[in-house]
Amino acid sequence: MKSNNAAPGYSLFHPRWYRPRVSTYWWLHQWSYLKFVLRELSSIFVALFVVITLLQLRALSHGPQAYADFQKWMKSPAVIALNAVSFVFVLFHVVTWFHLAPRAMAVRFAGKRVPELLIVGANYAAWVAISVVVAWFLRGG
Repeated sequence: MKSNNAAPGYSLFHPRWYRPRVSTYWWLHQWSYLKFVLRELSSIFVALFVVITLLQLRALSHGPQAYADFQKWMKSPAVIALNAVSFVFVLFHVVTWFHLAPRAMAVRFAGKRVPELLIVGANYAAWVAISVVVAWFLRGG
């Protein structure tokens, strides 16, 4: 005899769900969705900055002429425009990341959750401090 362990009304296959048509541009209709998509897109520009930094290190390791050629390339209008757009996206990435950090990781101190504002403020303070140290080194510290 065939045993049927399934609950009454259970189907092995899911019935087709009702799925309303959604525009391809659904993410443009609400700021939180747009911000999410822009943040994901910004990771491409973060990667671009990493690649440019690696190219700069490569040029440095190949001597003064290679570095001079790299600097000449960096001064071209297309690269300057790309770097300007990249800088805006990287700033957006950093700001949104700092505001996501307290939600992604709940920090507890003495059994109580640390306020989000304190974590975000600490992120910004560290960013400013590191930027000051880097600027100091670049200016000949």
